[in-house]
Amino acid sequence: MKLMHTKLPDFIKKMYVAASKEYPQKTMKLKGLENLRSAKLQSLRTGRIENAVAELAHREDIEHIEVDVLPRIPETMHTVVVKGQDRNGTTKKVILEVINILHPTEETEFDGCDDIEDRRPPLGLH
Repeated sequence: MKLMHTKLPDFIKKMYVAASKEYPQKTMKLKGLENLRSAKLQSLRTGRIENAVAELAHREDIEHIEVDVLPRIPETMHTVVVKGQDRNGTTKKVILEVINILHPTEETEFDGCDDIEDRRPPLGLH
């Protein structure tokens, strides 16, 4: 199981290394994972994304790389944990709720670019 997943801090580090390994002057920004405290990501997909970042870093006409992590399905359902704590930080009451979040789709990140290569597999086949 350990070899099948990449821990969140390792994923972030791999993306920055892929962008600057051979070209330290190039900059990169990673967005979409700011709210995650802990996660594991597919190692195979991590490697594919790492290769995509390195591929863009090799291009002479690219100075900055931006990696945006978006939900693939625009409507996601989330559990909301509402905690009540005393002054010592001990949780005294928990209320569970649910909320659907409608996310903007990937088209909002294209910035008018016409050269788009979709390497994603069909839904359910990843």
